[in-house]
Amino acid sequence: MSAREDEVLARLAGVTDPELDEPVTDLGFVEGVTVEEDGAVCVDFRLPTFWCAANFAYMMAEDMRDAVSALPWVTRVVPRLTDHMCAEQVNRGVAAGLAFGAAFGEAGSDDDLADLRATFRRKAFQGRQEALLRALLAQGLAPAALAAMTLAVLERTAAAGEGGAAKKRRYREIRARLGGPAGPEALAFVTPEGGPLDPSVFDDYLRALASVRIAMEFNGALCRGLLEARERAARPSRPEGAAPPPA
Repeated sequence: MSAREDEVLARLAGVTDPELDEPVTDLGFVEGVTVEEDGAVCVDFRLPTFWCAANFAYMMAEDMRDAVSALPWVTRVVPRLTDHMCAEQVNRGVAAGLAFGAAFGEAGSDDDLADLRATFRRKAFQGRQEALLRALLAQGLAPAALAAMTLAVLERTAAAGEGGAAKKRRYREIRARLGGPAGPEALAFVTPEGGPLDPSVFDDYLRALASVRIAMEFNGALCRGLLEARERAARPSRPEGAAPPPA
């Protein structure tokens, strides 16, 4: 694999499935990357089923295009969805830079897509926040201390345990995207609406976050299983009793 292909894959690793908040590369959606001499990039991707929601596919294709386009040497990005009922509309629309509504006509709505993005961003915020809060609680920090913690203090606080640093980084990323005060003295942990956390109902708040995270994890496992089954079905079968191919 070339250095430029590695750079493209590194950018794609920052693109998440909007519903699952997991990188498309980790989920196995990216099937191939082609880099031309003139800097044009083609990204082939496939979703778990032929009928996965078209708006999800469109969001991922747009995000892939935008992420890879940020590389200074890239001249053009063509995300190419394969084996999907709406592949033609998605590929044509994203290549032309059309909004979802323009690509799908009466069947699509830009407002609906914007609302959907906001909903999934909120869920990603909740899932990442719960992961980091539990990691910090496990270190002995009290709910009151977490509710009062500022972004400056969080920056100085190490998140121990497996994946602690990644949990902190991912939460800071989504915290910045969600909006609201982001200065050093701003509260590190806020509700999705931007309000302060209430230590007196901290356990209830964590349980609500956990319900969101568990649903996302279940959907992620389901998607992986469907994609694996699809790939298995696409492999050529060996007749019963036939010798296996040579190693």
